[in-house]
Amino acid sequence: MIEVDHVSKIHHRGQVQVPALRDVTCHVAAESFTFILGPSGSGKSTLLYLLGGLDEPTTGEIRVAGRSLRAMSPKERDEFRRQRVGFVFQSFNLLSNLSAEDNVLVPFFPTGVTAAHRKTACQLLERLGLAGRREHRPAQLSGGEQQRVAIARALLKKPELVLADEPTGELDTENAAAILHDLRDMCREQRTTVVIVTHEQEHVRDGDAILRLRDGRVV
Repeated sequence: MIEVDHVSKIHHRGQVQVPALRDVTCHVAAESFTFILGPSGSGKSTLLYLLGGLDEPTTGEIRVAGRSLRAMSPKERDEFRRQRVGFVFQSFNLLSNLSAEDNVLVPFFPTGVTAAHRKTACQLLERLGLAGRREHRPAQLSGGEQQRVAIARALLKKPELVLADEPTGELDTENAAAILHDLRDMCREQRTTVVIVTHEQEHVRDGDAILRLRDGRVV
């Protein structure tokens, strides 16, 4: 599904160059559940954002389903993210003025929300235990409930790839385990490839793939 070929990423802070990734080569198998593990500052989130086309590598190439992200035009990368990738962030990134249901539907706002989209959004929320919370705004939801809304939003378009950046970082152990269980089940049914950045190895299960980073390198 994903091929990363000799990728480096350097951030520029004034006159200072800060290497975030150093000559990373790896792959992610289709329909796998892959964890990117490593300490803070190891380059985990940087790699995840590159995989999703949210940033570009300084050197090297990333191919998703055989297509080079570098070769895509800005418009093609926008379309790639909108149609083929679901993002789940630690900070949830929900819009405070919208209900849970409308937050799930946000990816379709630019092109138009259909009755079918709304029906699917309601079904996802119900499956995630939020049937009675559809009209609640983020401030009225717990952290675990907000993360479930974010997961429903990522899965609504049935993406080929889900990228999650510390999706359980702000949750207690029980909520974290429940949310990852739901994510596993739903992505297995949709045959989705999942890549999760975390520093908590306790969530890894037999059969999962692991990519370890340290100081911007694969170890």
